Amino acid sequence: MTKLILSTGNIVSGGPSIIRKPGAFRSNLELTNSLRSNFLAAQEDYAAELAQGHHGANGNGSANGVDLGRPPAAVWTAHKDGALYVPALERDIHGLQEEPAQYDITAKLFFLPGARVAQRPQHAKEAVDLVLAELRAPAVDLLIVSFPGMSFEGDCEWEADKQNAAQGNGEDELATWPAIEELHRAGLAKRLGLAEFGSEKLSRFLQSVQVRPAVNQINLKNCCNVPPPLAKLAKEQGIDLLVHSDCTDILPKGTLRDLLGPGLGGAGLLAGPETDADGLQGDLTPQWVVKYTAVVRDRGVIENKGYFAGAELVDE
Repeated sequence: MTKLILSTGNIVSGGPSIIRKPGAFRSNLELTNSLRSNFLAAQEDYAAELAQGHHGANGNGSANGVDLGRPPAAVWTAHKDGALYVPALERDIHGLQEEPAQYDITAKLFFLPGARVAQRPQHAKEAVDLVLAELRAPAVDLLIVSFPGMSFEGDCEWEADKQNAAQGNGEDELATWPAIEELHRAGLAKRLGLAEFGSEKLSRFLQSVQVRPAVNQINLKNCCNVPPPLAKLAKEQGIDLLVHSDCTDILPKGTLRDLLGPGLGGAGLLAGPETDADGLQGDLTPQWVVKYTAVVRDRGVIENKGYFAGAELVDE
């Protein structure tokens, strides 16, 4: 079994970006495109270094007639602490430009379908630790948790709220929450939040947890208004309602295999269909994704934004 940690790096280019932009970019497309771009950039950087080395040695940009356009995976990835980092992380070029207290840092953790519920505490701690190390910050201001199988869809807001009541897995969600509460108690997440909880699910959830969510984030892509029962409950319980445009299944299994595979647009990390092909082989399962943003408080701009994703490759 091989654990993989994928990263986009800071996807804010050309300086900080204003928070409100016309036309929201869906997170699944943003994640996929950003991962692909970061993989390619890492390969190009290391390929250039290899080409320079071979140029100095034999006067050309190849070694033994082999094109150095795509460097071996061992060159641009790194094994550390039992995981394969794709690409290798360069800690010395990351971090916030100002003191962490000058930012509002939000992390949204997506637990993906197919991953084992028993592993969620490990995944949550791993994801938050990666974000904090990337930003060089002591804590996130808000940690939002997204569980699989949840949506907020319907012909109207009342129908969406009704359908939501039967979605997800209440037992698994409650079994996971203590690990999220522990991150709060450890000072790593100042406030906690949920995603896609309608009035009935949220009411049941609040009755069974110790650290209550301060935020509930919902996607109103098919509904123009917040369901009145949810708005009433949130007001009574002092919970902020936020709107988002994220996908619950932000990184499907097939998408991840295409990203890492040998095909066009792939990173070449996984072996092809040939039995003697180079590359990793096995059953690849995405387990979690964390999306993070660091907003400069006094200027209202996003300085740092990116994603990490965790996956498991099991030998067949």
